[in-house]
Amino acid sequence: MPQESAEVDLVVRNGLIVDGTGVQPCEGDVAIRDGKIVDTGTVEASGKKEIDAKGCIVTPGFVDIHTHYDGHATWENHIRPSSNHGVTTVVTGNCGVGFAPCRPADRQALLALMEGIEDIPEPVLAAGLPWNWRSFPEFLDVVGARHFDMDIAMQLPHAPLRVFVMGQRGIDREAATPDDIAAMAKLAREAVAAGAIGFSTTRAINHKFNDGRPSPVYTAAEEELTGIAIGMSEACAGVFQLITDFEDHEREFDMLERIAKTSGRPLSVSVFQRASTPQLYADTLGRIARGNARGIELRGQVCCRPTGGLFGLALRGHAFSFCPSYQRIAELPLAEQVQAMRDPQLRSAILAEFPTVDESDMLSRAVVTLDLQYELDENEPDYEPARSDSVAATAERLGLKAAEYMYDRLLADEGNTVFFFPSSGWAEHSIDAIEAMMIHPNAVHGLGDGGAHCGQICDASQQTYMLTRWAKGRHGRSLPLERIVRMMTHSTATAVGLKDRGVIAAGHKGDLNIIDLDRLTLHRPEMVYDLPSGAGRLHQRATGYVATIVNGVVTQSAGEATGALPGRLVRGQRQAPAADQ
Repeated sequence: MPQESAEVDLVVRNGLIVDGTGVQPCEGDVAIRDGKIVDTGTVEASGKKEIDAKGCIVTPGFVDIHTHYDGHATWENHIRPSSNHGVTTVVTGNCGVGFAPCRPADRQALLALMEGIEDIPEPVLAAGLPWNWRSFPEFLDVVGARHFDMDIAMQLPHAPLRVFVMGQRGIDREAATPDDIAAMAKLAREAVAAGAIGFSTTRAINHKFNDGRPSPVYTAAEEELTGIAIGMSEACAGVFQLITDFEDHEREFDMLERIAKTSGRPLSVSVFQRASTPQLYADTLGRIARGNARGIELRGQVCCRPTGGLFGLALRGHAFSFCPSYQRIAELPLAEQVQAMRDPQLRSAILAEFPTVDESDMLSRAVVTLDLQYELDENEPDYEPARSDSVAATAERLGLKAAEYMYDRLLADEGNTVFFFPSSGWAEHSIDAIEAMMIHPNAVHGLGDGGAHCGQICDASQQTYMLTRWAKGRHGRSLPLERIVRMMTHSTATAVGLKDRGVIAAGHKGDLNIIDLDRLTLHRPEMVYDLPSGAGRLHQRATGYVATIVNGVVTQSAGEATGALPGRLVRGQRQAPAADQ
């Protein structure tokens, strides 16, 4: 219905509204006042600011529920690269890693764990984190005092919680005592009461400290996880998120069902297709569906594309990284590396040493596997490569040796070429598994890992990829636009209990994207050097976003930040602690 007032703060006119609910798009206007949507359809009121969205789609702001901006939220105001891809709300504190609660004596351990699991360099974290908190509620207060270009919600991570309660015993993965569990449950209840939207943990073997030790929570017992989940339930709020290898699928899934059923809290688990167990994802989704049929709220967090490592001279690894002759120039600036590597003598020396492999280093084994690496185009990089496009296959087709071809391609574009090494979701060189996961009724889109994996992975661009690949029908397969938008808005917001966003309707938050879908383009990942201490991280640009609006304020215009910082910490349901606390 039209508003009585003659003026609102912002009106977006004439766009094709894809409202997040999954209904058919329709042309119309959207009016925002005081940060909230107040009218849609034909808006009679004038706006203090008006944007003509003719020829564009208008969507709710995207809600990314799996990121690692825990540190960035204490030193940065622009949450890049997520803010460049239409994201207006992120959820941090995933995979059981973070920085609160924390005693001063345990800071170094948490830095080493974050570097080991999420590839955020320890020196960056040490330079950026102010450490002006101890408890998790204090951490929320620190972030709550800051302004951002999007909203940020936070989960309580398991590792710092365990170490805070158990100290070195927690780091050493000793079994938690009943008193330990009671203390963790109490802190979880207090965290949720203060605004944490949930709790996260990990049971993945590759989640380790930077020295190779497993995460403190890797072997946490069911009693510990259940106790923490019950702590959340006593605050009547909070979601439970975890990642696991499912080494014993039936036993471990039985445990997850018991935790969710006993606590009554929604539980989501990361779901991938792994090359070693290519059909396990289907078994997991089947168990999730059967659990929901019995009234247990379970979800699978899934990706929209194959994921894996990115290699290149400008990145943290490439085919010749471990060759002794290359290592002598590895610390040079990129331009000087390229110049040095063009010397015929150095070229011969490095090629003679290829492949140099450290069997204890997973990266060194991956970078020399040239039949599983694919060069990414500068525009619209293809994350579904054909076998015939691998470095090795391309070299053979051209009558060249694979290592020599890779060497020359590394130097192309002044060392800025990037190679993709698929590690999950591409076990059978088919998109079938990814599509099956995406459309499953109990799946939710996530796992972009924004803020993490600074030198080897850049999946925070998945929202743009969802549109450029799945809406436009690249490779001849597509999904309806309204379904894709719902996956990234209403579905993700609902999954973490954020019911005030993700839909274009009166009363919801004034978070919008105006997108020229015909022009929307994803570009090749690149390194930017904007972290504390001048360190680099992978970034990925997109063109075609006309505007991104947060709380009724334009934060991105034509792909550039406006400088506006209307984003704030989002606190979940807050209750006063029980009387005995």
